[in-house]
Amino acid sequence: MVEEAWQNPSSPYRAGARVGVRLKAFRERLATLLGCKSSRVVFTGGATESAHAIAQHLARTVPATVKVAVSAIEHPCVIEALRTHFGSARLAWLPVEPSGVVSLAAVREGLAASSWGAVWVMAANNETGVLQPWHQIAAACREARLPLVCDASQWVGKLSVGGLVDVDWAFAAAHKFGGPKGMGFLLRPEPENGLCIRAGGSQESGQRAGTEDVPGIAAMVAALIDADTTKVLHEEGRIRLRTEFENEVGRSLPGCRVVGAGQERLWNTVSLILPAGAENHRWVTHLDKRGFEVSTGSACSTGSESPSHVLAAMGVSGPESRRVLRISAGWTTTREDWSGLAAALAVVGAELKPAANVISMG
Repeated sequence: MVEEAWQNPSSPYRAGARVGVRLKAFRERLATLLGCKSSRVVFTGGATESAHAIAQHLARTVPATVKVAVSAIEHPCVIEALRTHFGSARLAWLPVEPSGVVSLAAVREGLAASSWGAVWVMAANNETGVLQPWHQIAAACREARLPLVCDASQWVGKLSVGGLVDVDWAFAAAHKFGGPKGMGFLLRPEPENGLCIRAGGSQESGQRAGTEDVPGIAAMVAALIDADTTKVLHEEGRIRLRTEFENEVGRSLPGCRVVGAGQERLWNTVSLILPAGAENHRWVTHLDKRGFEVSTGSACSTGSESPSHVLAAMGVSGPESRRVLRISAGWTTTREDWSGLAAALAVVGAELKPAANVISMG
């Protein structure tokens, strides 16, 4: 594909024109999968670029006298994009229940007050995997005639994309569903005039200047078609594997609990609050030596010493948040992989427990 489509799709010569035809076809394939007009699809460099582009556009078009409502558990790229383009004073934070679900009642109350210019709510949380009521929020926003922006990065490729077209603005990142890093797409309203992610040439109908990465776009579209038409059908079995793992860990690590337990969650994400004792970074190190790569939260927050804003919004205390492990699986993760991780957690727990109980004699 790279050898066949390396030419600039905007070039006037025949080889370039053929690449341009392919680019149009990839856009139409993605639009068909999503169930929307191809003019709504804009190819981007990923979720962070999309979030900033939408925030910048809304900052130019939303009245300066109103605020933008945003859930307290959004991804850092969304929060920082909104702070950059709106300023903290113009953000109205939507609370979440202790379960990790955005309060639908708070959304409806705010919409009734007519004090907002837009609403931002993600489809599924990146740290806990808890699914959000974005379908209901989309319906409420349509009734109130306010735009809803949805970060669907965690949802797309793991659950069906059906219904995403009901959201005014939505975006996703290719690497979350098996596509290449540095690729993504956003859905804009139809019609929508004035979106300009990057000024320059006329690429992406003048919305994002710069030569399109056609091979990258092709890989992204192929990955999403594969995920949405085949892999998402196996969600029930994947949830079963996740549940077996959580039950096994619960038996071997007394005092361990699952964040968002009892709520609908992504099949691939588990957030564990470990038993009192060693902090999570020690668990990460010990598990890494055993071949298991886990994290302490969002990869985009790595290096931050502050407690997770997601867990804080859910009412998880600071000490507890420092004992959280985030586990993320893939479509190729097997029952043996889950079971192996559970066994490793039990072993590491036994190793760290004595150290946590040492009494200083100094």
